[in-house]
Amino acid sequence: MQMRRSDVKQGRSRDIIRAGTTVEQMVRAISGLIVTGSLRPGDKLDEGSLAGRFEVSRTPVREALRQLGAMGLVKREPNRSAVVSTVDENHLNSMFEAMAELEGICARLAALRMTVDERRSIEAGHRASHRLIRDGAEDEYAAHNTRFHTALYLGAHNEHIYDLVTQTRARLAPFRRAQFHLPGRLVRSFEEHEAIVTAILRADAATAGNAAYAHVATVRTAAASVVANPQVFADL
Repeated sequence: MQMRRSDVKQGRSRDIIRAGTTVEQMVRAISGLIVTGSLRPGDKLDEGSLAGRFEVSRTPVREALRQLGAMGLVKREPNRSAVVSTVDENHLNSMFEAMAELEGICARLAALRMTVDERRSIEAGHRASHRLIRDGAEDEYAAHNTRFHTALYLGAHNEHIYDLVTQTRARLAPFRRAQFHLPGRLVRSFEEHEAIVTAILRADAATAGNAAYAHVATVRTAAASVVANPQVFADL
């Protein structure tokens, strides 16, 4: 499926590409501090201080704070500094509910629509991830997890659903990353992926959809733990 990456004009400078990457890194860094409790609700997020801390200009910091505001992690009133929000559990639950439905749809369609090469690729990536679990490589497994789910979304071969699911996943990304700090979570994640992959290889749409829905439900439980006691994650 052709995604709209071709819309990026060749004439854009490398500086803009670097700026985009920096914004993504800033979102990950600041959200990680919030989710793990290093930054607490009510803490001020001064653009200048954050820019100095991460050795970047204010521009990527400002854009990162805007994106974090859309995630519900930061709030900002006119003419005042941004502050860390108290995460609205109802809002978080509603996003995870949508995420579970969307992932279930993607897995169901992927089981029906994935090409032979796509099936081989998702299976190979899944098998290779077992080494990361053996090594306890949390960061590397988190990167693999992103690739796995992206392959699932692309395998549905529906551009509109792809846009919806990636936008929703981006808003939940800080909480999804936090799950891998939980003891035993890497193994359980692999097992949940195994159920999805097995169903896709069998072209069993119903089982694939149910497995993907259940997979997101476990992440939702971990996110509830983060919201209830983020300091626990800071101490892991």
